[in-house]
Amino acid sequence: MRDVAQLARVSAMTVSRVLKDDPGVSGATRKRVLTAVKELGYRRNETARSLRLGGSGMIGLVVTNLANPFYSRLALGVQEVAAEQGMRVLLSNTAEQTDRERDLVEDLASHRVEGMIVVPAGSRQEHLAQTMTSMPMVLAARPPAGIDTDCVLVDDFDGAREATAQLLADGHRDLGFLGNPPALYTGAERFRGFWAAHEELGLEPDEHRVRRGLVDIATAEAAAKDVLGGPSAPTALFCTNNRITQGAVRAVRRLGLQTALAGFDNFELADVLGLPLTIVSYDADEIGRQATRLLIDRIKNGTENQQPTRRVVVPTTVIRYGAL
Repeated sequence: MRDVAQLARVSAMTVSRVLKDDPGVSGATRKRVLTAVKELGYRRNETARSLRLGGSGMIGLVVTNLANPFYSRLALGVQEVAAEQGMRVLLSNTAEQTDRERDLVEDLASHRVEGMIVVPAGSRQEHLAQTMTSMPMVLAARPPAGIDTDCVLVDDFDGAREATAQLLADGHRDLGFLGNPPALYTGAERFRGFWAAHEELGLEPDEHRVRRGLVDIATAEAAAKDVLGGPSAPTALFCTNNRITQGAVRAVRRLGLQTALAGFDNFELADVLGLPLTIVSYDADEIGRQATRLLIDRIKNGTENQQPTRRVVVPTTVIRYGAL
């Protein structure tokens, strides 16, 4: 700033007033300062400025899999609310690795973010407790275990129960299940909803048609082919997330079947596949928005915010595509 002031033949204070759009600076002086700024390539250090004003103006967002469209939608929701509050978002991806999550959280803390939203990689989060002593943290999509903090969840159980109930109401009695790892909250809750829909009709799923621990489209496709290629193939499959549903769609197409599918998370082109498809939909952006509102509330109130931890649950809606 001193260099700009020297080139423009003004004081550093005048440079500061120009950069703040102070209407009291004359047009000629403003033009001279801005010309010097452009010539020198000067950029104000926003991080240092924010720290002087009492905070970095940044929040951290840690997700598990950026390849999954769910997390990009969640991130857009976070960014929307953060921008409304004049804050920026630093985004990191853990690839579902707890050790990497620990390192990324510590790195974000060292960059002086004012708080964090984390989609946990593991089933427990005691390793986040130390960071929470210096800043607020909100969990998204998975509830806290081993720590006490705000969280925003999807109604996983009821969504899975309702979609499975739709398949059963259509007359399907031989249902298969393709699920993500059971250690994950979403995997456990969606399996519980699948099972509950059967129990409500006095039925019990066949464990031979259940495949859990699937992590991507390829493993889901292989599992679907395995289940559908057996002697007692199910007439319908329930899938616990959009990538697993897409793997199942590939398997059904390649086997030349018309197996009915139900799955969590809507995805592009689901409505034009021509397959009987039941989707548990919800607003992933809203998860990000709600988590950011909770976080900013904690940031603004600081140590004075003594209210109990909060849990927000985003509702689901069942959508049906294709010939059912």
